[in-house]
Amino acid sequence: MFESLSQRLSTTVQRLRGKGRLTEANIREALREVRIALLEADVALPVVQALIQRVQVKALGQEVLRSLTPGQALVKVVRDELTALMGTANTDLNLAAAPPAVVLMAGLHGVGKTTTVAKLARFLKERKKKKVMVVSCDVYRPAAIEQLRMLASQVDVLFHPSSGEQDPLAIAKSALDAAKKNFADVLLVDTAGRLHVDAEMMAEIKALHAALNPIETLFVVDSMTGQDAANTAKAFSEALPLTGVVLTKADGDARGGAALSVRYVTGRPIKFIGAGEKLEALEPFHPDRIAQRILGMGDVLSLVEQVEQSVDQEKQRKLAEKVMKGKRFDLNDMRDQLEQMVNMGGMASLMGKLPGISGLSEQVKSKVNDREVHRMIAMIGSMTKKERRHPDLLKGSRRARIARGSGTQPADVNKLLKQYQQMERMMSKLGSGGIKGLMRQMSGAMRGMGGGGFTPPR
Repeated sequence: MFESLSQRLSTTVQRLRGKGRLTEANIREALREVRIALLEADVALPVVQALIQRVQVKALGQEVLRSLTPGQALVKVVRDELTALMGTANTDLNLAAAPPAVVLMAGLHGVGKTTTVAKLARFLKERKKKKVMVVSCDVYRPAAIEQLRMLASQVDVLFHPSSGEQDPLAIAKSALDAAKKNFADVLLVDTAGRLHVDAEMMAEIKALHAALNPIETLFVVDSMTGQDAANTAKAFSEALPLTGVVLTKADGDARGGAALSVRYVTGRPIKFIGAGEKLEALEPFHPDRIAQRILGMGDVLSLVEQVEQSVDQEKQRKLAEKVMKGKRFDLNDMRDQLEQMVNMGGMASLMGKLPGISGLSEQVKSKVNDREVHRMIAMIGSMTKKERRHPDLLKGSRRARIARGSGTQPADVNKLLKQYQQMERMMSKLGSGGIKGLMRQMSGAMRGMGGGGFTPPR
């Protein structure tokens, strides 16, 4: 998400960052490019106008023009205003109610409500330690109830059965009683997709809201619909007392217009963002972190949280002990690291959170993808246990056999082993020289890629 917007904005602000002095003329020129970038990202026009006006007022003020580093001061202004536009800080779910706290999910057809219900159930169960029940009141789509039943089983939460012959209001009341009897902390209610212009369907969800009295009413919206997402959210917010928005399919949206528009247009906070089909692909929405990602500054905090949630801590502890004792990093260890990377959402997810990535060329970015990671795992899987423990055994005939077994070419195996050797050298530096040795190794690698490198303190 935000790839095209991030590339345009980071290029613009990078030019300003190095300037010793800013003038009204070059600020206005930069803001003109920012305006074009936002419009191309399908941000709603009133939002673009408001943002540019606010940035311009602050940028032409004494704070920026008299700063010792005016370029950096302007970047800070743009970042702060982007953050304010999206809501300043993360707004958590309000579950402060007598159990069960009811969360009602609303939205258009095909935006991913049912999957989002399962993702949210998983999030509440694993991160908030809540006992969760889910129910489907979608009696119009035959597969919806069965889909939610299967997803509830996968995330291991309570499921209240319903059928297409039942009345949605009766289902909701029955689920509420069941949630109380099962001592559930939270009841998540999935509803049918509906258009805001369909009076009958809107009357139905209003009746559901009145019967359940939910503490949270979340509008689920497809981020790929751009500024239309904000417009439909506004229409729903006029019919229902929405408490927040969930953006889905963010991984398929390179523009990011919905994220920048929906808070401003509706006045409702974006509480979660879904980026991927996996049931763990739902994260709290942090406006400050998203603003940094848009400007190419990365999102290291979210990356750290992602590592803590997804990485097998026991395996990492054992690897660290192994390396610090001077034992060799082998291909089994490399495969473990690659599999952990896949579990964290793949290369695209990781790269989007690293600082400076937006400045890389598309040619470089295209070479880093999950397909290559899976190929590498397949090649290591085609090796014998002995070969994985002793990579020095992998000579010509063995490499050819591994290539045949993994459906790759010998050149691919050679490339894998070269990457392994680089990782192995890096790990040995960590073992012999500690963190300083590793930093020097990484600095040399960065210089080789054209970066400035970093010299650790001695």
